[in-house]
Amino acid sequence: MRLKGVGRMKKRLLLLLAGLMVIFALAACGTKSQESVVKELDGTLEELKSYKAKAKMTLQMGTEPQVYDVEIWHKDPSFYRVNLKNAQKDQSQMILRNEEGVFVLTPALNKSFKFQSEWPKNSSQAYLYESLIMDILEDKQAKFSATKEHYVFETKTRYQNNKMLPIQEIKLNKKNLAPVSVKVMDPDRNSLVTVEFSNVKFDASFDKDAFDMKKNMTGAQLDVPVMAEGEDKEFTVKYPVAEIPGVTLIDEKEITTENGKRVVLTYDGEKSFTLIQEKADAMPAMSSAINMTGKPVDLGFTIGAMNETSVSWTTLESIICWLQQTYHQKNWKWSLNRFWLIWKNKIPNAGSV
Repeated sequence: MRLKGVGRMKKRLLLLLAGLMVIFALAACGTKSQESVVKELDGTLEELKSYKAKAKMTLQMGTEPQVYDVEIWHKDPSFYRVNLKNAQKDQSQMILRNEEGVFVLTPALNKSFKFQSEWPKNSSQAYLYESLIMDILEDKQAKFSATKEHYVFETKTRYQNNKMLPIQEIKLNKKNLAPVSVKVMDPDRNSLVTVEFSNVKFDASFDKDAFDMKKNMTGAQLDVPVMAEGEDKEFTVKYPVAEIPGVTLIDEKEITTENGKRVVLTYDGEKSFTLIQEKADAMPAMSSAINMTGKPVDLGFTIGAMNETSVSWTTLESIICWLQQTYHQKNWKWSLNRFWLIWKNKIPNAGSV
């Protein structure tokens, strides 16, 4: 009797183990490996022809987060339209790439800046889907995990000199690999840039002139009226509220110009620099684009222009700023790392400057 009982128990255990093995096998079939997901993303990138997407981008730069509504259009091979709008301050900027070049539009000033640039190639762009795929494909040490609905990658960023923002978490929808969210982090893993996607539509169709510079400027100005001539000419100069060791303000000059005043703040030290501020004026209607040297860069709170010796941008309050190295400093070049080292330390709320 005991032998029969033992035999029955063994039989039941074998059936139980067989059932568990079937369950585990089915579960394994339902979860793709990192290698298979990466391979699928590579194929998606090859076949990607166009898309439209909306997103909310939150920047933890300064004392208060800055929130932007972002609309992204892409048409193969290299047409882009990225519209960034700060709803609280009723201001917007647009990055546009078409057959004529790369443009940065500031509708409130009726200004457009033209760059001879390879943007958005060769650098991470948290709001561009194909850029996120490239980040995943190029990081052979990327970490991978999966939830019930998402694939999650942790990768290195491809920002030039990426010491300030070296890591990002990219979350993709399991069903179609569409972007869900991106968190770009500092070395301490604090999320400084968060992008949350919505309404991602692949194989989107566009009008023939959808990426035309003048059409987009006119359309953007319907939402953000152009600043009237002579409106609000005065501005308040922004001063540092924190100190960088070894760097001090040594001179301040106010220069009278045709458009009002220009203030020049000179800082001296190991890495000396100059901060110039003046009020921006709206351009006459249908003015030509202003040619810029350097490349367009996302500074976090606005789109600027950067070359080896300076960074320039227009703030949401229509203040033109230049941050440039002092002329005798020839042993270092500008980078986003250096910009943030100065800007983040010198003026906590950079978006309000």
